[in-house]
Amino acid sequence: MKLNFSAPCIFGLEGICANELRYLGIENVRAENGRVLFSGDFCTLAKANINSRYAERIQILLAEFEAHTFDELFENVSKIEWENFIGISDAFPVKGRCLNSKLMSVPDCQKIIKKAVVSRLSKKYMLSWFEETGSLHQIQFLILNDKVSVMLDTSGAGLHKRGYRAESNDAPIKETLAAAMAELAKVRPNHFVCDPMCGSGTILIESAMKALNIAPAANRYFSCEKWSCVPKNVFKDERELARSHVRTNIDFHAEGSDIDKTALETAVHNAELAGVSDRIKFFKRDIKDFELGEDYQTVITNPPYGERLLDVKSAEELYKVMGQKFIRSKGKSYTIITPDDDFEKIFGRNADKRRKMYNGTLKCQVYMYFK
Repeated sequence: MKLNFSAPCIFGLEGICANELRYLGIENVRAENGRVLFSGDFCTLAKANINSRYAERIQILLAEFEAHTFDELFENVSKIEWENFIGISDAFPVKGRCLNSKLMSVPDCQKIIKKAVVSRLSKKYMLSWFEETGSLHQIQFLILNDKVSVMLDTSGAGLHKRGYRAESNDAPIKETLAAAMAELAKVRPNHFVCDPMCGSGTILIESAMKALNIAPAANRYFSCEKWSCVPKNVFKDERELARSHVRTNIDFHAEGSDIDKTALETAVHNAELAGVSDRIKFFKRDIKDFELGEDYQTVITNPPYGERLLDVKSAEELYKVMGQKFIRSKGKSYTIITPDDDFEKIFGRNADKRRKMYNGTLKCQVYMYFK
């Protein structure tokens, strides 16, 4: 079956996400604001879920159309061939968002879409009522500027949930964003990566998984694996293929430090769960005591800041210390994410490159120093 897909992602990661999918051999990849579209089959569905480091989830894009009234919404949704995906006993709840459109009531749109799906399936299955006790088929919709996108979520839990982070510190960076920082820092199999404010270790773990080519979601479950329309072997085959591509004979190693002993204990545990504990050393140390090594070194960090853990004044003092410690030196690069627009001034020099990105709902900049 030929399918169209949508992979929503953090704003600012669309290009990175698209390039990754192309690298996986996926067809018709095109980036849009907040999502990447592509096409393929159920094997593509499994490959994207298991291997994407930057997508938030993988959705089957069933239809897109304009709707200015509830009648238009109902009519177009009822045209979708829901019976190709949803069985007689399957559950199919509806959720979504409405932005800048004539149809702005999310609860009303949910009801209309649900009614349209029931109407379609009732005719196909000759039933007037559905028990919905079977596998979950989460219907999602987005109505943006009167354009409706209707999707089926295939991932279940968001793809940032790799399965290794059983615990985290008070303000963890999202795994997808940490992976993107590793990509922007151009982490390679022979790199030495440091995070002197590592918290629960997410940036270092994502860096190690990237260097080792460990598929981020090879060890987790996806909701569509229970769907009757999905061939039973596709996820098994894609997991085996992903595991066969893991690199082991490489020089990658990393170090993480933090002043919080509990966070470090969590980081050690998370690295063990991710299967990269042999590549990362963790130890307790204040950023004031950070020292650069003699060889090539890639520093990637998410320092605490005003809206995260520290008050603004403390965060600014931290940036000054970072500016003193992260000196311009051959073979050294620094990738730092923060929402503080004055970071460069306080740090002491302008970045060689900057990139806008979001950490949750917080608008940030990734500052890159490599010259």
